[in-house]
Amino acid sequence: MFLIPQLVYAQATDFKGLIKIALDLLKSVIPVIIGIGLVVFLFGIVRYITPGQSEEKIKEGRNMMIYGLIALFVMTAVWGLVGVLTSTFFGGALSIPQLQ
Repeated sequence: MFLIPQLVYAQATDFKGLIKIALDLLKSVIPVIIGIGLVVFLFGIVRYITPGQSEEKIKEGRNMMIYGLIALFVMTAVWGLVGVLTSTFFGGALSIPQLQ
């Protein structure tokens, strides 16, 4: 729902405008995706701590924590790379997307 206003006001007249629209959409979605990765990581911690004596559940929780950390690292690295490329090719300062 929070992307609809950006889509309604999206008017690209050239390539730079089209890239700006795509980056604005990406900046809106990134915090949600990072939040999902954080939830997976925290769920892995809960599954690691609570299983008791079950080795299979402990392994499963540990794997979820590892996958969650890898996902968070990859997402923030791509986010940083997009920011560097944006500031390099289109000017402007690096910015951190914030929920409105």
